[in-house]
Amino acid sequence: FGGSSEPERKKKSGPALTILVIDSGSKSSDWKKIFDGKELKGVDRPLQVIQCGWDDFHVMSDGPFSSSPCIVNVRVSVEGDVERKRVVTIKPAFVLVRNEVCALSHDRRAKLFGLMYGNIPSVNTLKSIYMFCERPIVQAELNRISRCHGDKFLLVPQSYFASYQEFFYGNTFPAVIKVGSAHAGFGKMKIANHKDMEDFKSVLAVADKYCTAEPFIDGKYDLRIQKIGSHYRAFKRMSISGTWKTNTQSSHVEEIDVKPEYKFWADEASKMFGGLDILTVDAIHNNNNGKEYIMEVNGTSSGLLPSRQAEDDAHIRDLVLAKMEEEYGEKKKKKKKK
Repeated sequence: FGGSSEPERKKKSGPALTILVIDSGSKSSDWKKIFDGKELKGVDRPLQVIQCGWDDFHVMSDGPFSSSPCIVNVRVSVEGDVERKRVVTIKPAFVLVRNEVCALSHDRRAKLFGLMYGNIPSVNTLKSIYMFCERPIVQAELNRISRCHGDKFLLVPQSYFASYQEFFYGNTFPAVIKVGSAHAGFGKMKIANHKDMEDFKSVLAVADKYCTAEPFIDGKYDLRIQKIGSHYRAFKRMSISGTWKTNTQSSHVEEIDVKPEYKFWADEASKMFGGLDILTVDAIHNNNNGKEYIMEVNGTSSGLLPSRQAEDDAHIRDLVLAKMEEEYGEKKKKKKKK
């Protein structure tokens, strides 16, 4: 009488399983809050979430002979005072990566290697995250898929040059040059004609980087197809600032229906590097011939539309929980006994 009809939840008694979330910056989510109250089915261990950026931790890993294959020292904010930091030592049971390993200001592959050395399960897989550090490796996979499917997986025609010494562009102008593997519009420029291309080549010689070159496509709008686990979204983006780089200035974004061909693109891309759980496919609608060309695929650090971020963060959380139940649940225990 007068009591709650809800059964009392049994408290998990085992040692906590720690999820290391690598997500910092102005657009980062509060993953501790997102995972709050969640637990793993069939696993008698509570969850602990530690969130930081690539610059906020150090990693040390051992081989299979060790009971602690990976130890991470993390600088976290003191509760109630974000300016103060303290160091906590964790043994991550799972890693969720939402930040780029390599950016203009840093290259944190050495830390990624440490997590890989400890064979820590993750979303996306650490191997796929490593492969996404260099743009030509991702493009090579897209080229392979395009060869298999032809016009069903149509790419912007692109050429690769290891350095300025091999550089000779033979396609149409205007052209778009992408230097190295920078993101968010950096390292990318539009070249009007072959004379400007010669000027660019002299700059490339100083930079000592590889580059890719492709014809500029006069786009009516951009497309982004998003896949998180088994959940799909599609967006159309139109520039309102007049710049050809629609991802760097003001633009209008609207959610559209996921057409069968868009789902096909995402499904094929999700098979890259042994499987991608989080990905986005970026494409462009050609204003001249009406065709849609795939420009690139982004992996685990794919940005989310702000108006849908709460829903999509929940999809990512549920994906992580499902992967952890697979890794630490009853089925895994039974397999080990066999």
